[in-house]
This record gives sequence, C-alpha cells and structure tokens, in this order.
Amino acid sequence: MKITKDVLVCLDYRITDEEGKCLNPEDNELIYLHGGYNHVFSALEESLEGKKEGDLFKATFAPDEAFGVYRDELVEEVPLSDLPEDIFVGMEMETEEEDEGEKRIYLVTEIGEEYAILDANHPFAGLTLTFEGEVTELQALEKEAIEEILAHVH
Repeated sequence: MKITKDVLVCLDYRITDEEGKCLNPEDNELIYLHGGYNHVFSALEESLEGKKEGDLFKATFAPDEAFGVYRDELVEEVPLSDLPEDIFVGMEMETEEEDEGEKRIYLVTEIGEEYAILDANHPFAGLTLTFEGEVTELQALEKEAIEEILAHVH
C-alpha cells in the first residue's frame, strides 16, 4: 500500500532547524489522515505522497511552506489587570478574535510588572525546517471511519 488520499498514515519523525537542532525531542510520532484534510501542511503531504511502509523520508521546508512566517502583529502587550492572576511564562491562552470570529492560541512569553507579552505565532513560525523519518504504518479506511476522524478534528 502507498500513501494516497484517505489513508491513515503513521510516521516516526524528527524536526530540525537550519543548525540541525532537534525541535521535537519528545513528540516524534505523527498519525494523520492523508488527502488534503489540513491535518498536516500541504508541502509535507506532497512530499509523502506515494511512499509506503518502511520508506524513509527527508524534506526541507521554507517558513511559508510549513508553520508560516513570523508575524509581528500576532504579538501583543496586554495589561496584567486584563489577565488571570495565575499566568506564567509558557502558559497558553485561547481567545476568540472579536472582529474575525476565529480562535487564536497565545503563548505567554514574558511577564513584566504591569504587562505580559502574548504571542500567537506558532513556535516554529519563521523557521526553515527539515522533517525526516520513517513511514511506520499505513491503513486504508472505510468511508465511515474517515467521517468519524473528520468529525473529531474539525
């Protein structure tokens, strides 16, 4: 079997930056439904298309092909009075953007005396990344199983 649309794909992988530093040392297994469902970014899906169990892969992606370019407008300085008392650096906070109706996850990156810095960029935004690993398992799914996966993800 090869990786094609509607195949459940299991990978062992690692992500490294341009200096070769591993960015996912503890999270090295990925399971996703292949076929343009936005479970992984499209450039990675394209690089895996047609691979089979046991195949090794290695592909490098520019920021705009992976987690996006770093956007300064996604960084906000927020008064501590507007935030929970128990915030800490590294805490994630979910908000709904009033004008856009979409949810964003902010990471608290700094806490000052009166303000905290919240960053909604993905931690890997702006980085050129190399994904490498092995296709460990492939499973063809019936329509019902696909619908169930999609219902839980979207």
